[in-house]
Amino acid sequence: MKKFSIVMAIVLVGALFLSACQPETIVETVIVEVEGETVTEVVTEEVQVATKTLVFSSRLFSPPAEQLFFINEIIKPFEEEHGVIVNFSIIDDATLLQQAELQQTTNHVTTDIVVSHNGSMPQWLDAGWVEDLTDVVASWDDRTFSEAFITDTNRDGKQYFLPVGADVYLLLANNKALPYLADGVDLDAITWDQYAAWAAAIAEGEGEGKVCITGIPSKSWVYMFGGTGLSYGAGFPDANSEGAMGAWKVWETIGKAGGFVPTVLNIDSCVDPMMREEAWLTVFHNARAGQVFASNETAFTLAPAPSGPAGIGSIAGVSGYAVMKGSANYDLAISFLEYLTRPEIQVKLAKGTGGFIPPVEEARDYIGDEAIDEVINKAVLVLNNGVVSGVPGSDYQDWGAVKACFDDVFEDTILPGLDVTQERLDEAEACIVGLLK
Repeated sequence: MKKFSIVMAIVLVGALFLSACQPETIVETVIVEVEGETVTEVVTEEVQVATKTLVFSSRLFSPPAEQLFFINEIIKPFEEEHGVIVNFSIIDDATLLQQAELQQTTNHVTTDIVVSHNGSMPQWLDAGWVEDLTDVVASWDDRTFSEAFITDTNRDGKQYFLPVGADVYLLLANNKALPYLADGVDLDAITWDQYAAWAAAIAEGEGEGKVCITGIPSKSWVYMFGGTGLSYGAGFPDANSEGAMGAWKVWETIGKAGGFVPTVLNIDSCVDPMMREEAWLTVFHNARAGQVFASNETAFTLAPAPSGPAGIGSIAGVSGYAVMKGSANYDLAISFLEYLTRPEIQVKLAKGTGGFIPPVEEARDYIGDEAIDEVINKAVLVLNNGVVSGVPGSDYQDWGAVKACFDDVFEDTILPGLDVTQERLDEAEACIVGLLK
């Protein structure tokens, strides 16, 4: 009878079994002795080997085109280099905070990286749900984060958030509006009074208004008005000061001229009305302005937001990356943040998502001369030289309700073309103050 002895040398693969798996080829070398003769056979098979998954939840890059760019052009190269999966999802700030509370209170942390708006950062810091990244940032010697947002991203001398996607407001005009601009007006130095007169001239010449604002309640009107208010020396949010009155008078002029697009109360974003040429004139978020401008740069003219007696006013926002306290993949999360905040990646990301401001100083060296680069440069000009304010949403019980205080003045006074009265503005201010925490 033949005797067989089999010795198997097997390649063992260690893996951390998480939520995602990828196929991997495993090689087994089989050595078989048959009556003193050795036969070697190589056997291959494909098995499922677990791959590390980084869970990344963001309130930024919500438009579908931005998501697609972020996934394909930013995330995928990192995944391929590190052999990992980045589970990317869009979640609004309020829901993101709710999820964090559940994970932290149950000691079951499944999220690794979050992206929060600066208006929500104080809530994260008060709760202690994000890691201190001070030493991590100190170890990177090739990038400097903008000082403009340090009060939001830092606390007590420590850095918790890494800024990304800064934004201000820019003026965008369809070139069909240019013949109505008064002689001698420099668009790069236009005032709010000149803007209002321009809007009135367009309405008279075209027989209908062409100015776009977001008329649907609780959208962006509070920020559009807020920039005007800052230009006149008002605070934010401020409805009834002398500076605020000056700002309301600008919008009163446009309302009395019938200067708003007829569908204004149905508009939740000025991107589509501007692209359809239903609207010709707006002052809005620089990334949204960039989205329209880059779609057909020969059809539009871009400029900084208008100025008032106090300068160019704009609400300035920023989002920030943070590592969730208790992340199971801390080292991988840090590697991903190091990659995301590289100057060249910051510019690539800014250009691919409509023209956000890259808040890493060294990133400016990578800005070129394409249409989208013009958006970034104009936005940087406003940020560096304007009178800007963040969004103090965490100071109020309900920021959406604060927005409504301004929405109501637009709908009941500005749009119908009525006179703005101090009495009406005092009511709006009482509405705002009553919502403070």
